Amino acid sequence: MMNKRAFIFLATAMAFSASAVAQLSGWPPAPGHLTLQVWPGSAPGAATNPPAETDTTTAKDNLIAGKPLVRLGNVSVPTLTLYSPQPDKNTGAAVVVFPGGGYNILAIDLEGTEVCDWLNADGITCVLLKYRVPNTGPYPKSAAALQDAQRSLGLVRQHAAEWHIDPNRIGVLGFSAGAHLAAALSTHFDKRLYDPIDGADPLSCRPDFAVVVYPGYLALAEKNFEPNPEINPTGNTPPTFIVQAEDDPVHVENAVVYFLALKNAKVPAELHIYSQGGHGYGLRRTALPVTTWPQSVEIWLHTIKELPGNVPSAP
Repeated sequence: MMNKRAFIFLATAMAFSASAVAQLSGWPPAPGHLTLQVWPGSAPGAATNPPAETDTTTAKDNLIAGKPLVRLGNVSVPTLTLYSPQPDKNTGAAVVVFPGGGYNILAIDLEGTEVCDWLNADGITCVLLKYRVPNTGPYPKSAAALQDAQRSLGLVRQHAAEWHIDPNRIGVLGFSAGAHLAAALSTHFDKRLYDPIDGADPLSCRPDFAVVVYPGYLALAEKNFEPNPEINPTGNTPPTFIVQAEDDPVHVENAVVYFLALKNAKVPAELHIYSQGGHGYGLRRTALPVTTWPQSVEIWLHTIKELPGNVPSAP
């Protein structure tokens, strides 16, 4: 039987461990969600003694649809967090979500947890990737974020049965820099950018479909909006849905140029351009029609047979 001194020591150690784990993240997921580290040890090329992960939002930062958001910075330990739909609504489809933030921060709620709530309501499993930032993209300037994304798709397929997911219906959805990451993964899935580690790495990291929301880095503004030569769709690139506003300061040409590249590669693609909306609205509804894009995605997913049942009516 454990004596009193040993019990007190163990309880203190457990409390310290829980506190230490909480301090590892500037954004701890809500209770009840499974979280896995993407890399079993240090991530490839990890720096020693990185700065602490933290919410970088200040009182001066802008609100989105009248609400603040979490701008998560200094992410050095990438994770996957599982958001599962109700069992009686589960369609078997899954989406790995890549928040945006210019490869400097992650809009982890606006373009992450809020997206998972929407997907779960439609019976879709959401797996939120907290990838490394800052200065981790765009590829090939840095391979770090794309390494995280490649390994994440393999991990999701490895856990597909356990998580009640169809391994042949796993898509990606990204915003801004995360949208570029979705396009990069859609065109760089044939070869891992890191040395294999375990059973997740021989599995395909090709998404079965991709949703690209107000992307950046897909057209080169400094070269008269030429296509990014590092993002080359082929016939194996997955079906893709793209949405952006014409007045987006990140440039609507990113969406248009990528759509044309997909069309030329004979990849099924759907493009939605709205006249107004700017950048970085996530799923938060405003009076602008661009914020109805999630309903258009739902229709598209039914159209390409990734979701069961009849195609719903347009919003």
